[in-house]
Amino acid sequence: MKVLVSLVSLIAFLMVVLPGPLYKFGVVELGTAFAGFRFGVYVGGAALVLLLVQVIFMRKTATVSSTVVAVIFAGIAIFMPLNMMDKAKSVPPIHDISTDVVNPPKFVAIAPLRADAPNPVAYAGAETAAQQLKAYPELTTLNYAYPKSELVVATVQAIKNLGWELVNSDASQGIVEATETTTWFGFKDDIVVRIKDEGSQRFVDIRSKSRIGRSDLGKNAERIHTFVDELNAVLAK
Repeated sequence: MKVLVSLVSLIAFLMVVLPGPLYKFGVVELGTAFAGFRFGVYVGGAALVLLLVQVIFMRKTATVSSTVVAVIFAGIAIFMPLNMMDKAKSVPPIHDISTDVVNPPKFVAIAPLRADAPNPVAYAGAETAAQQLKAYPELTTLNYAYPKSELVVATVQAIKNLGWELVNSDASQGIVEATETTTWFGFKDDIVVRIKDEGSQRFVDIRSKSRIGRSDLGKNAERIHTFVDELNAVLAK
């Protein structure tokens, strides 16, 4: 029984941990990876039931170490997918976020890189804008007094500090583009920063868009917040 509990809990753990790397390296399709997530919850639950049976009816076969390991593995298998599902319910099912939803920054150099992406390069539209404004009302155009050239340099530095891939930097147009590849699944999300002159002020807009997936689980909004914090930190130095 001890071996069975350990084996089932390990299988459950692997079913939720491995799908990301397997998809990232092209071993499985995204649908298969997500299926592993779903079934991992059930297998994790089965592992806990078996563990309970062992503790109640076969207590002598259970050790503290094996019980703890089984609980940890099964707990992770259950918690991770459920946490993602809960996150999906708490944010709108969108994947294109911009601080300017009326005239969002356009991808230039990144556009060809998204040619085969399921999510098109064009802005998602009014429905997405309405959902974003309701969920992330704090994401608005930034206003700075720094020179445009200085803001472009600071933007590039912030992108490098965050470990994103710099794709394009056009100081004359005030456009900086980058791509972030997520660690677990290897999803590629694109970012464009637009810096516009308006008299003595500079207005900065940021747009972040996923190449794949209907819902980004709030990742693009989180990315914009992270970038803004890093940009302000660079400018403050």
